[in-house]
Amino acid sequence: MEGLENRTYAGEAEPGTETAVAGWVHEVRDLGGIAFVILRDTTGKIQVKFEKDDADDDLVKTGLNAARESVIRVVGEVTEEPRAPTGVEMVPSEVELISEADTELPLDPSGKVGAELSTRLDNRTLDLRRAESQAIFEIRAEIFRAVREAFRQADATEINTPKIVATGTEGGTELFPITYFGEEAFMNQSPQLFKQLIAGSNIERVFEIGPIFRAEEHNTPRHLNEATSIDFEGAFCDHRDAMEICQQVIVAAAEAVTECESQREALELDEFTVPDTPFPRLTYEEAIQRINATGALDEQLVWGDDLPTEGEHALGEDVGQHYFITDWPSDIKPFYIKDHDDDPDLSTGFDLMHPRMELVSGGQREHRYDRLIEGFEQQGLNPDEFGYYTEMFQYGVPPHAGWGLGGERLVMTMLGLDNIREAVLFPRDRQRLSPWATFTIHETWRWSGLVVRVCNCVWFGLGFAFVRILLLGSFHSPGRLSDSRPVFGTTHSLWPGWYWPCSADRGPTEWPLMISGGHTIQSPRERPSRSRDDKY
Repeated sequence: MEGLENRTYAGEAEPGTETAVAGWVHEVRDLGGIAFVILRDTTGKIQVKFEKDDADDDLVKTGLNAARESVIRVVGEVTEEPRAPTGVEMVPSEVELISEADTELPLDPSGKVGAELSTRLDNRTLDLRRAESQAIFEIRAEIFRAVREAFRQADATEINTPKIVATGTEGGTELFPITYFGEEAFMNQSPQLFKQLIAGSNIERVFEIGPIFRAEEHNTPRHLNEATSIDFEGAFCDHRDAMEICQQVIVAAAEAVTECESQREALELDEFTVPDTPFPRLTYEEAIQRINATGALDEQLVWGDDLPTEGEHALGEDVGQHYFITDWPSDIKPFYIKDHDDDPDLSTGFDLMHPRMELVSGGQREHRYDRLIEGFEQQGLNPDEFGYYTEMFQYGVPPHAGWGLGGERLVMTMLGLDNIREAVLFPRDRQRLSPWATFTIHETWRWSGLVVRVCNCVWFGLGFAFVRILLLGSFHSPGRLSDSRPVFGTTHSLWPGWYWPCSADRGPTEWPLMISGGHTIQSPRERPSRSRDDKY
């Protein structure tokens, strides 16, 4: 691998120079007496021409026998060639095979043969060699850079809050429990309470861009169990100030997208525009009236209803751009949202909506200790469990407001992606706990036990399968493996193959089926129920 320190990127190779390039074999075209290798790196592609009669046989063999996606280094002269994909080509004097790729690829990085999203996510490294996928994450990086700059222009300081907490932001629901030195702890749902405490210090305005974790059982194109939250909190701010900063951040992110010309071209986003400002502001009451007027719902919404997904879609089509929904009923907003002083039934909470979905939830916070404790009790929460949070409100916390923005939803809506998982390198959802998928199979056959045993025979041979059938069928307690880990609810398996524990009081069709590699296959009775969003 000599000469890699002097490597030139494909997109920067100049005609009339002797240079060295290195990258992946994107395509090989053998036309008989002449052949071409298209080499690709992070900047683009360059054509390498092999004239078989004039070139060294070993050099031609090395270049043309390299399988697609193999990594090669090429040294040679760069010349102008209008017919080449980038207007230049190389005539090689040296070709080195650095890393050979398998001839059987799970997907085609050239994009000529399409692949399902699940296949792409299972093979993210290959998928990111596609120009479209690479463009998404290059734009995502620019969006987050612009968001940070917008916050700095608003005099906000970046912070990092704990992701391991003793209790949830809004109680004990939708939390991922973990063991923390023998104590029960949880992955944090939101930096909400921590950022409020920091805003109550002398720093005043803060922001955070970081992961959040929600144990929701959604399985939709717009939900994740690990997501990136973009959060703001500002002291001496009210809900109107928070909405103004939110609008500034969205516009800054959109302006960053307009500057990513080559990436937008790869994604065919030629008509992308920065959203018009100011964003319209509808009260909650106006929103439900406009949704009802569309006739999109079977039943009319009434005061106090949450907005269903169908209603959000109908309202988004009606408004046609980003918009705020303000003045939500107090009863359906979290305990820390302040009510209007002149109407305790109305909260200062707001949501920022894209025509496709909700992006932001925020509002002014309750900064008065007594009112805050009342809010906990009204929502059935024990204030004592949040002592680290409520105690500080006895020491002089100013009025403050803020919001949280879903980072992946922002990328998804700006780039017109069909599924939020396309905006995440390695998504975590109900079926995916690693770069590889966790499958769900609808097992309904009463004779499934026989099928499983046949699979064992195929995998390991009759003898080993027979031993395992005896052990698992007779000597193990129902639903447990030999290391005492429960079968149901785990994504681990001791042995490759299929497991089918049975017991006297629970038939084989009632147990979840385990397949090697950590894939949980749930029986119908154990599958979580669908949420109202599952069909969208």
